Amino acid sequence: MKLASTAFLLAVLMLFASTFTSVVAQKKSNNPEVIIQTSMGDITVELLKDKAPQSVENFLAYAKAGYYNGTIFHRVIKGFMIQGGGFAPDMTRKPTRPPIPNEAKNGLRNVRGTLAMARTPDVNSATSQFFINTVDNASLDNRGDAPDAYGYAVFGKVTKGMRVVDQIENTATGIKGSYRDVPLQPILIKSVQIVE
Repeated sequence: MKLASTAFLLAVLMLFASTFTSVVAQKKSNNPEVIIQTSMGDITVELLKDKAPQSVENFLAYAKAGYYNGTIFHRVIKGFMIQGGGFAPDMTRKPTRPPIPNEAKNGLRNVRGTLAMARTPDVNSATSQFFINTVDNASLDNRGDAPDAYGYAVFGKVTKGMRVVDQIENTATGIKGSYRDVPLQPILIKSVQIVE
């Protein structure tokens, strides 16, 4: 009898363990993940392909081509965001692929730790540049169809390395040529590695 109840208990525990493992496996996202390797450390990012498919495909195309290797975080504003992905350390702008449609209506918000596509006042002008929100930036969310209300498309979120983002945010900045808020010591994006 004792042996039968031990066997029964063992069977229940094994069933629970396999069910738990199955549930955990189902919750794991199918979204791609990248590691942004910088001169200040690594930033791991989940790309939200389910919500921003065009922005994610665009970012991955640049990453696969090695485009981001050797670019810098060229615009850093404390209490706002850090921006990179378009300039060499000497502030030479890199050539880009054609712009993509703005996916700011995807329901994602510009909260701390999210990545969004940088753009000009033209709503559909985003190419290679991205920024990481260092605080919640509700003013960057979509609020309508007018150009000044359209917002900035969130397409990813930092899952590891916010300490690195915070270090970059707190770096000393100044003016370089016609550009403001440029880190005085270049902060390199060494590479963007896709996690397989």
